This record gives sequence, structure tokens and C-alpha cells, in this order.
Amino acid sequence: MRRDGVLLLGGAGFIGAALARRLARDGLPVYVLGRHQESQLEHALPQCGTVVHLACSTTPGASAASSSLELSNLALTLRLLDLLVNYPQIHLIFFSSGGTVYGNPQILPVTEDSQVLPLSNHGASKVSQEVFCRAFRARGHAVTILRPSNAYGPDQVMKTGFGLVRTMLEHALRGTTLEIWGDGENVRDFIYVDDVAEACARLVSLPQDSETYNLGSGQGHCVNTVWRIAEKVSGRELKKIHHPARAVDVRDVVLDISRLEKKLLWTPEVPLEEGVKRTWEWLRQQP
Repeated sequence: MRRDGVLLLGGAGFIGAALARRLARDGLPVYVLGRHQESQLEHALPQCGTVVHLACSTTPGASAASSSLELSNLALTLRLLDLLVNYPQIHLIFFSSGGTVYGNPQILPVTEDSQVLPLSNHGASKVSQEVFCRAFRARGHAVTILRPSNAYGPDQVMKTGFGLVRTMLEHALRGTTLEIWGDGENVRDFIYVDDVAEACARLVSLPQDSETYNLGSGQGHCVNTVWRIAEKVSGRELKKIHHPARAVDVRDVVLDISRLEKKLLWTPEVPLEEGVKRTWEWLRQQP
């Protein structure tokens, strides 16, 4: 039986779809399961050498008022780890969150060795899942933990309160008003989705890897800068309104990606303005 397949759990989403396309270029069998297809995991795992766990049902804003919404995310990860006990040959790549697990870092860019102090329930859930993954790793299983920053690009689904680039461009297209929480000077690390997929694909080719990596652009841009870029590439004035900052939102976070760059001989290729331009061109073509 072939065991070179790659299972993308939560692979029907934005990053999963980009990764599936990238892995197809390598000729690897790709199996995609949604987070609600847990019952099919046992049938897919025997064919796989890698599982990429992308599934997540929340955002920092979505679970802000109800920490119990994170229970389903934790339960799915624990169920997966229980199943993987019987498949010691499988390499697990778990997608955590570089944008939320560190809280407000004292030093930027923030390294993987920095303390994790999440402000949101979402970030706390990701840290909890990381701890279980590290315990699984300590028992001899290959587990890579990825902490991605804010991914964006074509095919990203519009979600209220999530995905700044996608949201800004949607408002530019429709002429509606963008809501900004805070003064807009808060800084984020934005990475084009194809750069995420390329890094993850390279990790798939390292089945014994058991490290924790930041995955971002390594550069910070404030919300107001992204707003100006969105206006430039769209050629449209973007209306906005400011609301008080939310307690669940970190002020500034930029990821130190040197560990991943050294490991993979990889570096992000798409600068922010070019990525926003590509996303705008895609969005204009949508029905």
C-alpha cells in the first residue's frame, strides 16, 4: 500500500486549497477532509505519510465572548492524536497561529523561543493544542508546529472580522465602509498564501522534522499602510470608520522567520503590494 499520501485535515479552506495545488505539482496523492468528516480519518490515515492539520472553526473575534467555542477545535486535535498513535510513520504538521499565541511581544520580530502569552481565547486554544502536540512529539512522533501570520491572497472567502486584506478589497469593490478597531497603527505580518503553501510543501519532504517554526513574511505593516496600498492598487477611495480597540487584538506582532528560512532554504517571494494587487485582480473577476 502506498503511504506517500498527504492528508489535509481542514483542507477545503483557503490555505488548504493552495497547499493541495502545490502538492499536486510534486505528484503526491492528496486527500482532503473537512473538519466535520472526522469519521473518515481512520480510512484515510493508512494511505498517508503526512497529515497537515489546518482545521479550525474560530477566529479571535468569533470566540471572544465564549471560550467554549474553542472546545471543538481542541477535541478534533485530541481525536487526531489518539488515532496517530497507531501510525508512528506519519509526520504531523500542525497549523497554530503566529498572530495570536505571543500576545504583545516585548521584542520584535518575535522568535519561536519567546514566551506565549495569548490575549484571545482563540490564541489560548492554539497554545493548548500545541502543548498536546509537543507531548505527542516527546513520545517519539514527528510533529512540526507552524505558527503562520496573516495569510491572504486569491480565493480567500470573505469572513466578517477576519482577513484584513480580503475585507479591505471587498469594501473597495462595493464602495462600503470599512470598520477599523483602534487607530490603525497596530502592526501585523502579512504573508501571501502561495508562500505559505511553498513552505509547507517543503516541510512535507522532511518526514522526520519535529520543530516549531514561525511562518510569515518577517516584515510588519500597520493597518493604515495596508489601507493605503488597497486604495492604490484598486484606484478607489476606501471609506473607513474607527471603533475602540478590542482587548483580544494584539498591538504589534512581526515574526522572526530565520529558523524556517535556514531549515528550508526558503524565503517569501511575494511582497505585500504585489500580493494585494494579485488579490484585487482576482476579486474583480468574481461573479
